[in-house]
Amino acid sequence: MLRNEPLTRGNGSKPHIAEFCYRTSGDTVYVCRHYPNGVTEADYRRLIQSDPQSKHWRWQVMRRNPQVYVKGRIRHSDHKRIVLRGWHRVVMNTENESHALRNVAFLD
Repeated sequence: MLRNEPLTRGNGSKPHIAEFCYRTSGDTVYVCRHYPNGVTEADYRRLIQSDPQSKHWRWQVMRRNPQVYVKGRIRHSDHKRIVLRGWHRVVMNTENESHALRNVAFLD
């Protein structure tokens, strides 16, 4: 279980902060400012091989499309804090299914 965990879509949006968070499954991806939606481990290794300088791009290892559960205080700069008394599954807003946002990925 993680504490005060940021939850973000990975497209530069402001994160929600969950007091308690648990995540499971999903795909491991490598994320940096050049690849904000992440690349698979195989693609990351190929990129490092073909461009050794890319190794210094401040990569973060994250999970793409994990199952995420939160409880406790949930805060965000755009709205009032809410309190979830039990565990709740977090799901991606379906706006990412629109044609305009087809390249948005849920990263945690």
